[in-house]
Amino acid sequence: MRLRIGYRTIKTAIGVLLATSIAHALGLDSFGSAAVITILCISVTRRNSLRVSWHRFAACMLGMVISMTMFELIGYHPLVLGLFMLLFIPVLVSLKLSLGIVTSSVIVLHVYTRADASMDLFINETLLVVIGIGTALLMNLYMPSSERQLREYKRKIEKNFSRILHEFSTYIRQGDSDWTGAEISETVQLLNQSKSVAIREMDNQILKDDDQYYHYFHMREKQFEILERLMPFITTIHGSVSQSNDIADFLEDLSKAVSPTNHVPYFLGRLEEMRDQFKEMELPTTRDEFEVRSALVYMMHELQQYLLIKNTLWNEKQNNAGNKSPL
Repeated sequence: MRLRIGYRTIKTAIGVLLATSIAHALGLDSFGSAAVITILCISVTRRNSLRVSWHRFAACMLGMVISMTMFELIGYHPLVLGLFMLLFIPVLVSLKLSLGIVTSSVIVLHVYTRADASMDLFINETLLVVIGIGTALLMNLYMPSSERQLREYKRKIEKNFSRILHEFSTYIRQGDSDWTGAEISETVQLLNQSKSVAIREMDNQILKDDDQYYHYFHMREKQFEILERLMPFITTIHGSVSQSNDIADFLEDLSKAVSPTNHVPYFLGRLEEMRDQFKEMELPTTRDEFEVRSALVYMMHELQQYLLIKNTLWNEKQNNAGNKSPL
Protein backbone atom coordinates (compact mmCIF):
# COMPACT_ATOMS: atom_id res chain seq x y z
CA MET A 1 0.00 0.00 0.00
CA ARG A 2 1.35 3.40 -1.01
CA LEU A 3 1.32 6.03 1.75
CA ARG A 4 0.38 9.47 0.50
CA ILE A 5 0.65 12.60 2.63
CA GLY A 6 -1.02 15.68 1.20
CA TYR A 7 -0.46 19.33 2.03
CA ARG A 8 -3.67 19.47 4.10
CA THR A 9 -2.46 16.59 6.27
CA ILE A 10 0.84 18.35 6.83
CA LYS A 11 -0.94 21.60 7.74
CA THR A 12 -3.18 19.74 10.17
CA ALA A 13 -0.23 18.06 11.87
CA ILE A 14 1.66 21.33 12.26
CA GLY A 15 -1.49 23.09 13.47
CA VAL A 16 -2.14 20.42 16.11
CA LEU A 17 1.46 20.76 17.33
CA LEU A 18 1.24 24.57 17.58
CA ALA A 19 -2.21 24.70 19.19
CA THR A 20 -1.36 22.07 21.79
CA SER A 21 2.00 23.67 22.58
CA ILE A 22 0.51 27.15 23.02
CA ALA A 23 -2.41 25.97 25.16
CA HIS A 24 -0.10 23.84 27.31
CA ALA A 25 2.40 26.68 27.73
CA LEU A 26 -0.42 28.94 28.99
CA GLY A 27 -1.40 26.29 31.52
CA LEU A 28 -4.93 25.89 30.19
CA ASP A 29 -7.12 23.04 31.37
CA SER A 30 -8.05 20.50 28.66
CA PHE A 31 -5.35 22.02 26.47
CA GLY A 32 -5.71 19.15 23.99
CA SER A 33 -9.09 20.55 22.97
CA ALA A 34 -7.29 23.42 21.23
CA ALA A 35 -5.87 20.81 18.85
CA VAL A 36 -9.35 19.35 18.25
CA ILE A 37 -10.69 22.79 17.34
CA THR A 38 -7.75 23.34 15.00
CA ILE A 39 -8.47 20.06 13.20
CA LEU A 40 -12.13 21.02 12.78
CA CYS A 41 -11.23 24.43 11.34
CA ILE A 42 -8.64 23.36 8.76
CA SER A 43 -10.30 24.02 5.42
CA VAL A 44 -9.67 23.59 1.68
CA THR A 45 -9.95 27.31 0.81
CA ARG A 46 -9.15 30.61 2.53
CA ARG A 47 -12.63 32.08 2.20
CA ASN A 48 -14.23 28.94 3.55
CA SER A 49 -11.73 28.97 6.41
CA LEU A 50 -12.80 32.48 7.43
CA ARG A 51 -16.48 31.57 7.20
CA VAL A 52 -16.08 28.35 9.17
CA SER A 53 -13.93 30.05 11.83
CA TRP A 54 -16.54 32.74 12.43
CA HIS A 55 -19.30 30.13 12.70
CA ARG A 56 -17.34 28.09 15.22
CA PHE A 57 -16.28 31.07 17.35
CA ALA A 58 -19.78 32.54 17.53
CA ALA A 59 -21.31 29.13 18.27
CA CYS A 60 -18.80 28.46 21.06
CA MET A 61 -19.41 31.82 22.75
CA LEU A 62 -23.16 31.43 22.50
CA GLY A 63 -22.97 27.82 23.68
CA MET A 64 -20.98 28.73 26.78
CA VAL A 65 -23.34 31.52 27.82
CA ILE A 66 -26.51 29.45 27.35
CA SER A 67 -25.11 26.21 28.84
CA MET A 68 -23.65 27.91 31.92
CA THR A 69 -26.96 29.65 32.52
CA MET A 70 -29.00 26.45 32.15
CA PHE A 71 -26.65 24.31 34.24
CA GLU A 72 -26.54 26.84 37.07
CA LEU A 73 -30.31 27.34 37.10
CA ILE A 74 -31.45 23.72 36.58
CA GLY A 75 -28.45 21.63 37.54
CA TYR A 76 -25.57 19.62 36.06
CA HIS A 77 -27.55 16.56 35.05
CA PRO A 78 -27.60 14.45 31.86
CA LEU A 79 -31.23 15.43 31.28
CA VAL A 80 -30.27 19.10 31.36
CA LEU A 81 -27.44 18.43 28.90
CA GLY A 82 -29.88 16.66 26.59
CA LEU A 83 -32.39 19.51 26.92
CA PHE A 84 -29.64 22.00 26.12
CA MET A 85 -28.72 20.15 22.91
CA LEU A 86 -32.40 19.88 21.97
CA LEU A 87 -32.75 23.65 22.15
CA PHE A 88 -29.27 24.80 21.17
CA ILE A 89 -28.88 23.01 17.83
CA PRO A 90 -32.07 24.54 16.32
CA VAL A 91 -30.89 27.96 17.54
CA LEU A 92 -27.57 27.58 15.71
CA VAL A 93 -29.33 26.40 12.58
CA SER A 94 -31.72 29.36 12.65
CA LEU A 95 -28.76 31.74 13.10
CA LYS A 96 -26.93 30.02 10.20
CA LEU A 97 -24.16 28.90 12.55
CA SER A 98 -24.65 25.16 12.05
CA LEU A 99 -20.97 24.69 11.15
CA GLY A 100 -20.17 25.44 14.79
CA ILE A 101 -22.29 22.67 16.32
CA VAL A 102 -19.46 20.18 16.84
CA THR A 103 -16.92 22.71 18.14
CA SER A 104 -19.36 24.32 20.56
CA SER A 105 -20.41 20.88 21.80
CA VAL A 106 -16.79 20.18 22.81
CA ILE A 107 -16.71 23.39 24.86
CA VAL A 108 -20.14 22.80 26.42
CA LEU A 109 -19.08 19.31 27.53
CA HIS A 110 -16.10 20.90 29.31
CA VAL A 111 -18.54 23.12 31.21
CA TYR A 112 -20.73 20.14 32.04
CA THR A 113 -17.79 18.00 33.17
CA ARG A 114 -16.29 20.72 35.35
CA ALA A 115 -19.72 21.60 36.83
CA ASP A 116 -18.41 25.07 37.48
CA ALA A 117 -19.74 28.11 35.63
CA SER A 118 -17.00 30.40 36.89
CA MET A 119 -15.27 33.26 35.10
CA ASP A 120 -11.99 31.30 35.22
CA LEU A 121 -13.59 28.47 33.25
CA PHE A 122 -15.12 30.92 30.77
CA ILE A 123 -11.72 32.51 30.15
CA ASN A 124 -10.05 29.09 29.88
CA GLU A 125 -12.53 27.87 27.27
CA THR A 126 -12.44 31.15 25.35
CA LEU A 127 -8.65 30.93 25.10
CA LEU A 128 -8.91 27.33 23.86
CA VAL A 129 -11.30 28.47 21.15
CA VAL A 130 -9.14 31.45 20.16
CA ILE A 131 -5.97 29.36 20.05
CA GLY A 132 -7.60 26.54 18.09
CA ILE A 133 -9.29 28.79 15.54
CA GLY A 134 -6.35 31.18 15.32
CA THR A 135 -3.92 28.36 14.62
CA ALA A 136 -6.20 26.96 11.91
CA LEU A 137 -6.44 30.39 10.28
CA LEU A 138 -2.66 30.65 10.34
CA MET A 139 -2.31 27.23 8.71
CA ASN A 140 -4.93 28.09 6.11
CA LEU A 141 -2.94 31.09 4.93
CA TYR A 142 -1.01 28.64 2.78
CA MET A 143 -3.01 27.27 -0.11
CA PRO A 144 -1.23 25.83 -3.15
CA SER A 145 -1.95 27.72 -6.36
CA SER A 146 -3.91 25.92 -9.07
CA GLU A 147 -2.59 28.21 -11.81
CA ARG A 148 -0.58 25.52 -13.57
CA GLN A 149 -3.46 23.03 -13.40
CA LEU A 150 -5.92 25.57 -14.76
CA ARG A 151 -3.63 26.46 -17.64
CA GLU A 152 -3.29 22.78 -18.49
CA TYR A 153 -7.07 22.34 -18.48
CA LYS A 154 -7.32 25.37 -20.76
CA ARG A 155 -4.74 23.95 -23.17
CA LYS A 156 -6.45 20.55 -23.37
CA ILE A 157 -9.91 22.04 -23.89
CA GLU A 158 -8.70 24.32 -26.68
CA LYS A 159 -6.93 21.38 -28.32
CA ASN A 160 -10.14 19.35 -28.22
CA PHE A 161 -12.21 22.23 -29.60
CA SER A 162 -9.77 22.54 -32.47
CA ARG A 163 -9.96 18.81 -33.21
CA ILE A 164 -13.78 18.77 -33.08
CA LEU A 165 -14.11 21.70 -35.49
CA HIS A 166 -11.54 20.13 -37.82
CA GLU A 167 -13.46 16.84 -37.86
CA PHE A 168 -16.70 18.71 -38.59
CA SER A 169 -14.99 20.28 -41.61
CA THR A 170 -13.59 16.95 -42.77
CA TYR A 171 -16.97 15.21 -42.55
CA ILE A 172 -18.70 17.90 -44.60
CA ARG A 173 -16.09 17.58 -47.36
CA GLN A 174 -15.78 13.80 -47.41
CA GLY A 175 -19.13 12.63 -46.11
CA ASP A 176 -17.35 10.09 -43.91
CA SER A 177 -14.72 10.01 -41.18
CA ASP A 178 -12.83 7.54 -39.01
CA TRP A 179 -13.02 9.94 -36.08
CA THR A 180 -14.12 8.16 -32.88
CA GLY A 181 -15.45 11.30 -31.19
CA ALA A 182 -13.36 10.66 -28.06
CA GLU A 183 -12.77 14.40 -27.67
CA ILE A 184 -16.48 14.93 -27.04
CA SER A 185 -16.69 12.88 -23.84
CA GLU A 186 -13.22 14.01 -22.77
CA THR A 187 -14.19 17.65 -23.10
CA VAL A 188 -17.28 17.15 -20.95
CA GLN A 189 -15.07 15.72 -18.21
CA LEU A 190 -12.44 18.45 -18.59
CA LEU A 191 -15.03 21.22 -18.35
CA ASN A 192 -16.55 19.77 -15.18
CA GLN A 193 -13.16 19.32 -13.52
CA SER A 194 -11.80 22.70 -14.60
CA LYS A 195 -14.81 24.61 -13.26
CA SER A 196 -14.45 22.90 -9.88
CA VAL A 197 -10.77 23.82 -9.68
CA ALA A 198 -11.53 27.38 -10.83
CA ILE A 199 -14.15 27.79 -8.09
CA ARG A 200 -11.68 26.55 -5.50
CA GLU A 201 -9.07 28.99 -6.79
CA MET A 202 -11.60 31.84 -6.53
CA ASP A 203 -12.30 30.92 -2.90
CA ASN A 204 -8.59 31.14 -2.15
CA GLN A 205 -8.53 34.82 -3.17
CA ILE A 206 -9.30 37.07 -0.20
CA LEU A 207 -7.93 40.49 -1.14
CA LYS A 208 -8.89 40.25 -4.81
CA ASP A 209 -11.73 38.76 -6.78
CA ASP A 210 -10.05 36.94 -9.67
CA ASP A 211 -12.72 34.87 -11.38
CA GLN A 212 -11.50 35.04 -14.96
CA TYR A 213 -10.62 31.35 -15.18
CA TYR A 214 -14.10 30.42 -14.02
CA HIS A 215 -15.67 32.71 -16.63
CA TYR A 216 -13.36 31.30 -19.28
CA PHE A 217 -14.39 27.70 -18.61
CA HIS A 218 -18.02 28.78 -18.36
CA MET A 219 -17.67 30.38 -21.80
CA ARG A 220 -16.16 27.19 -23.24
CA GLU A 221 -18.97 25.19 -21.67
CA LYS A 222 -21.58 27.33 -23.46
CA GLN A 223 -19.64 27.06 -26.73
CA PHE A 224 -19.38 23.31 -26.32
CA GLU A 225 -23.16 23.06 -25.99
CA ILE A 226 -23.39 24.66 -29.43
CA LEU A 227 -20.89 22.19 -30.89
CA GLU A 228 -23.00 19.36 -29.54
CA ARG A 229 -26.11 20.84 -31.14
CA LEU A 230 -24.31 21.08 -34.48
CA MET A 231 -23.36 17.41 -34.66
CA PRO A 232 -26.72 16.05 -35.92
CA PHE A 233 -26.79 18.68 -38.68
CA ILE A 234 -23.22 17.97 -39.78
CA THR A 235 -24.28 14.48 -40.82
CA THR A 236 -27.00 15.86 -43.12
CA ILE A 237 -24.63 18.05 -45.13
CA HIS A 238 -22.70 16.76 -48.13
CA GLY A 239 -20.90 18.13 -51.14
CA SER A 240 -23.93 18.21 -53.45
CA VAL A 241 -24.41 21.89 -52.52
CA SER A 242 -21.59 24.26 -53.39
CA GLN A 243 -22.04 26.25 -50.17
CA SER A 244 -21.07 23.16 -48.18
CA ASN A 245 -17.44 23.79 -49.06
CA ASP A 246 -17.72 27.36 -47.79
CA ILE A 247 -18.91 26.11 -44.41
CA ALA A 248 -16.21 23.43 -44.39
CA ASP A 249 -13.53 26.06 -45.10
CA PHE A 250 -14.99 28.25 -42.37
CA LEU A 251 -14.91 25.43 -39.80
CA GLU A 252 -11.35 24.50 -40.79
CA ASP A 253 -10.14 28.08 -40.34
CA LEU A 254 -12.07 28.34 -37.07
CA SER A 255 -10.37 25.18 -35.82
CA LYS A 256 -6.99 26.86 -36.32
CA ALA A 257 -8.08 29.95 -34.41
CA VAL A 258 -9.17 28.33 -31.12
CA SER A 259 -7.07 30.47 -28.79
CA PRO A 260 -7.33 33.36 -26.33
CA THR A 261 -6.76 35.80 -29.20
CA ASN A 262 -9.88 37.63 -30.26
CA HIS A 263 -10.53 36.64 -33.91
CA VAL A 264 -14.29 37.02 -33.44
CA PRO A 265 -14.87 40.15 -35.57
CA TYR A 266 -13.09 38.54 -38.53
CA PHE A 267 -15.17 35.33 -38.40
CA LEU A 268 -18.41 37.22 -37.80
CA GLY A 269 -17.64 39.19 -40.93
CA ARG A 270 -17.14 36.00 -42.92
CA LEU A 271 -20.45 34.63 -41.69
CA GLU A 272 -22.19 37.82 -42.78
CA GLU A 273 -20.64 37.53 -46.23
CA MET A 274 -21.88 33.94 -46.55
CA ARG A 275 -25.37 35.02 -45.52
CA ASP A 276 -25.37 37.71 -48.21
CA GLN A 277 -24.29 35.12 -50.78
CA PHE A 278 -27.12 32.83 -49.69
CA LYS A 279 -29.66 35.62 -50.16
CA GLU A 280 -28.46 36.27 -53.69
CA MET A 281 -28.67 32.60 -54.73
CA GLU A 282 -31.55 31.12 -56.65
CA LEU A 283 -34.05 29.09 -54.66
CA PRO A 284 -33.29 25.37 -54.33
CA THR A 285 -34.77 23.21 -57.07
CA THR A 286 -34.77 19.84 -55.28
CA ARG A 287 -35.84 18.64 -51.87
CA ASP A 288 -32.33 17.38 -51.17
CA GLU A 289 -30.81 20.76 -51.94
CA PHE A 290 -33.44 22.52 -49.82
CA GLU A 291 -32.70 20.34 -46.77
CA VAL A 292 -28.95 20.81 -47.08
CA ARG A 293 -29.23 24.56 -47.46
CA SER A 294 -31.61 24.73 -44.50
CA ALA A 295 -29.05 22.86 -42.40
CA LEU A 296 -26.33 25.26 -43.58
CA VAL A 297 -28.39 28.28 -42.59
CA TYR A 298 -29.02 26.80 -39.16
CA MET A 299 -25.30 26.06 -38.77
CA MET A 300 -24.40 29.63 -39.61
CA HIS A 301 -26.82 30.84 -36.94
CA GLU A 302 -25.32 28.52 -34.32
CA LEU A 303 -21.76 29.44 -35.32
CA GLN A 304 -22.66 33.09 -34.90
CA GLN A 305 -23.84 32.36 -31.34
CA TYR A 306 -20.64 30.39 -30.76
CA LEU A 307 -18.60 33.46 -31.68
CA LEU A 308 -20.77 35.97 -29.85
CA ILE A 309 -20.34 34.05 -26.59
CA LYS A 310 -16.59 34.60 -26.79
CA ASN A 311 -17.00 38.19 -27.98
CA THR A 312 -19.02 39.00 -24.86
CA LEU A 313 -16.24 37.72 -22.63
CA TRP A 314 -13.63 39.60 -24.63
CA ASN A 315 -15.52 42.89 -24.19
CA GLU A 316 -15.72 42.29 -20.45
CA LYS A 317 -11.95 41.79 -20.39
CA GLN A 318 -11.40 45.07 -22.22
CA ASN A 319 -13.70 46.89 -19.79
CA ASN A 320 -11.70 45.47 -16.89
CA ALA A 321 -8.36 46.49 -18.38
CA GLY A 322 -5.59 46.69 -15.85
CA ASN A 323 -6.35 43.33 -14.26
CA LYS A 324 -4.01 40.52 -15.17
CA SER A 325 -5.89 38.20 -17.49
CA PRO A 326 -5.10 34.46 -17.78
CA LEU A 327 -7.10 34.23 -21.02
